[in-house]
Amino acid sequence: MKRVKLEVSYDGTKYCGWQIQTELQTIEGILNIALSQLLKEDITVIGASRTDSGVHAYGNVAVFDTESAIPPEKICFALNQRLPDDIKVQSSKEVPLDFHPRKVSCRKTYEYKIYNNKIPSPIHRLYSYFFYYNLDLKAMQEAAQYFIGTHDFKSFCSVKTQALETVRTIYSLDVSRNEDFITITITGNGFLYNMVRIIAGTLIEIGRGAYPPERIKSILEGCDRSFAGPTAPAHGLTLKKIMYDNSDYE
Repeated sequence: MKRVKLEVSYDGTKYCGWQIQTELQTIEGILNIALSQLLKEDITVIGASRTDSGVHAYGNVAVFDTESAIPPEKICFALNQRLPDDIKVQSSKEVPLDFHPRKVSCRKTYEYKIYNNKIPSPIHRLYSYFFYYNLDLKAMQEAAQYFIGTHDFKSFCSVKTQALETVRTIYSLDVSRNEDFITITITGNGFLYNMVRIIAGTLIEIGRGAYPPERIKSILEGCDRSFAGPTAPAHGLTLKKIMYDNSDYE
């Protein structure tokens, strides 16, 4: 028996998120079917980040156990022949049997992209959130600094969250602009349900002048979802990278 780690990229547009759901098409479900057919075993993957419906990924992580004689580093090539064009495995490798992608220390980086123009773009509509009103980049950058550090993010998670602990650490949060695109890049030790999208929605509110950057401090302290901004749409969000502190898992 060996455990194999996959780095998975996908366009989440037509999928109901990562996690398998009865009678719905999900990333996890597609991987399970393709791996089971390839390896001729009943395979169930364990994902590092259970992204929501419509969310994309460059580098989500999944593991599975197998008795197959196929070299782990070759599995990605064989598997990609069985996967649709909007899901591809970027790498595969053997990792220790005790590696669980959600139970070991790591850093996750997400990117939220906003298309800030007067006219929507059909080319970018699936991968960025179109926002008509001008956004104040400096105000958003100032507000972003309040998130850095260890805080209780109860105000920035969905009321549907099942998490018992809402304290998380944000290592960096950058807001940049390149022509019509504003990109929010956030790295942390973990994220609550809808946390990144609510942070993005709140920064957008600040960018359009709904409230000042320093309001973030009182929103964090309030620990109440109603204090923060709206949840930004899923299609603007991409999981960029998951980095594990233990080099044996990389």
